[in-house]
Amino acid sequence: MKLKYLAIALFPLALAACQSSDIQKAGDLAVSVLQQQNADKTLASYQWSTTTENAPKPLVLNFLENGTLGISTSCNSMSTQWKVEHNTLVTGNIASTMMACPDNAMKQEGLASSLFSDRKAPFVLNTTDPQNPTLTIISATGEKLVFTGKLTPETQYNSQGETIYLEISPETKQCTGVAPQTCLQVREVKYDEKGLKTQVDKDWTLFYDQIEGFKHTPAERQIIRVKRFERKNPAADQSKYAYIFDMSVEREAVKGTL
Repeated sequence: MKLKYLAIALFPLALAACQSSDIQKAGDLAVSVLQQQNADKTLASYQWSTTTENAPKPLVLNFLENGTLGISTSCNSMSTQWKVEHNTLVTGNIASTMMACPDNAMKQEGLASSLFSDRKAPFVLNTTDPQNPTLTIISATGEKLVFTGKLTPETQYNSQGETIYLEISPETKQCTGVAPQTCLQVREVKYDEKGLKTQVDKDWTLFYDQIEGFKHTPAERQIIRVKRFERKNPAADQSKYAYIFDMSVEREAVKGTL
């Protein structure tokens, strides 16, 4: 009899435990769905990069909102389609440029191909620190590759920005902005829809700002594509605009300065 009464007494506790377990499962499912929904936005809000063994450049990922994944390696540029599905990163066949490169660069390219070519890759996002989130992607052999995120300019400045083209002189000049500094000399270039030049400014002008990601060299004349973003609340010593290097359009070696 005592055992019967004990069983009856414990039944409500067992029922409560079952209900608690069901609630926990429902909560876990809701969190999982929320994380999956947020993963799409988070992946597209950052540029992700990692260093790989002996490669001269980092491996860089750009998850575009149109469903394209751009992959920059030390050798070729690659692209595929992407989406998040059931906590995995689903990718399609990879398209790639076809340059021949040193072995260490080709090894990195092979790694990128194995990670993202027609896969359902498990991944983990850690956004505890929004300024330095991490993306861990698990390879088919169980290897974990950790990427670090940096906010895209579009996310940081909350706009798509304006694309401009600048010709960069090999020669820099001393100038004074907030303080004495060295300025680039630039001329704006314009192209038509067919990619033909329609205008090149006649005179060089001093460029007092910085172009993030661009490295000047006195041995080259370059035309570069730049994205210009308007700062909403610039500091007192900041320009109204932020300039982000996008790509080199033309490069020409020079023997001397202008």
